[in-house]
Amino acid sequence: MDRILKSISFIFHPLLIPFMGVAFYFLVSPRFTPKEVIHAKLISLAILTIILPVLIYFLLKTLGRVQSVYLKTTNERILPLVLNGAIVLIVLLRILTQTQFIELYFFFVGILISTMACLILAILKFKASIHMIGVSGLFMFFIILSIHFSININEILALMSIIMGAVATSRLHVKAHNYKELIMGFFIGVMPQLILVNYWLN
Repeated sequence: MDRILKSISFIFHPLLIPFMGVAFYFLVSPRFTPKEVIHAKLISLAILTIILPVLIYFLLKTLGRVQSVYLKTTNERILPLVLNGAIVLIVLLRILTQTQFIELYFFFVGILISTMACLILAILKFKASIHMIGVSGLFMFFIILSIHFSININEILALMSIIMGAVATSRLHVKAHNYKELIMGFFIGVMPQLILVNYWLN
């Protein structure tokens, strides 16, 4: 059980959440998008939201700005969150513009808002769960897409509910967070996606 919980927490690492959301969108969207465009967007996102943050982490670790990938203290979180916010902003300006993919654009606006909220809390010495922010935001995005495209993905939503519970359990199990930090992470992930619905859901 311990190995399973750690595996789920690793698979649904916050770095992978944006890529998962975009991949799922292209999988279920009824709109025609050329395969070349999809591949280009996914490759660009993988470079910006996965590979680049990993390289930045190793740079920060070399410089002594972070001690581990888990960012255990609030002080360690501040610079990585600022840099992650900058990366998300680049995605919004260059990769997923509002005129191309409005759903994905506001998905990333929600991610940016969640990142900034987490940054503010880190400055205030509160360590919200970034894992819960990511997985709960993705879960809400899936729900909105199912409504937006009128598709039945109840099985996926049920699985995501289980995964959220497993991620929360995993973070408690390794004593990375307490209940308050997990609950705060859940709301920081869900609320921006829910609020932004008014700007694109029709």
